[in-house]
Amino acid sequence: MTYKQEAAKEKRFIAMTSVIAAIFLTTFKIIIGFMTGSLGILSEALHSGLDMVAAVITFFAVKFADQPADEGHNFGHGKIENYSALIETFLLFITCAWIIYEAVRRLIFHDVEIEVTIWSFIVVITSIVVDISRSRALYKVARKHNSQALEADALHFSTDIWSSTVVLLGLVGASFNFYYADPIAALSVAMIVLSVSYRLGRRSFDALIDKAPIGLSEQIKKIIEEIPEVKLSHDIKVREAGPQKFAEINIHVDRNMTIERAHEISHKVEKEITERIKNIEVLVHPEPDEN
Repeated sequence: MTYKQEAAKEKRFIAMTSVIAAIFLTTFKIIIGFMTGSLGILSEALHSGLDMVAAVITFFAVKFADQPADEGHNFGHGKIENYSALIETFLLFITCAWIIYEAVRRLIFHDVEIEVTIWSFIVVITSIVVDISRSRALYKVARKHNSQALEADALHFSTDIWSSTVVLLGLVGASFNFYYADPIAALSVAMIVLSVSYRLGRRSFDALIDKAPIGLSEQIKKIIEEIPEVKLSHDIKVREAGPQKFAEINIHVDRNMTIERAHEISHKVEKEITERIKNIEVLVHPEPDEN
């Protein structure tokens, strides 16, 4: 089995386990939320529900993004991951809109009594434990295979950790008859999710418009500078599509060099870069040095 096949298998597996975890958390929170009337838990249920949708999108994104290039998609299907991350951002914004509306409505017009039971605390603490486990596992695989879709999914679960913690504080306040703590906690959840959504959406959009990954050009230039046969490198162009990166590079070589030798050096440059930077395709254009 090749590296790409192993990576695809591992990414699909971790994405599927996240779908299962999201289904469990969403169901658990909905049941307890309606039992207790807690807006904080219900907002968390809605948040987890959209996380579930996002996890499903992520699963199919990593599945199709790893398909090899074909006649219609010469650079592969990696940008499917970027599109999935952008869709997840819109889902999060929808969640925030509902949470803010309902929280403000309860703060201004209604004094909702919340039944705080042991189950209220169990569901939130369970959510925190599962979210920590999922986010760590997703981040590990995302970094290993440079998967933006899995990183976005990990970001969802990481957000749940903080938002669940805020809801837990709201439940503690409600247990002391400070019922405004619950909608305040829900507003805090919304603010956290909005902040994360913005960062996620911006990164996804940058990838879709082929913005150069920060630091990649400099990293490539340093690698080339270590190759003595290359006199100069310039016009380094980089972009990314999902986990895959692409680079186009112009290098200067000795003007008296044969075409065959210049071709060998170009391959050497490509080999050095691909060995030190994961998931990158490199195209090198050799030119005769002016000196």
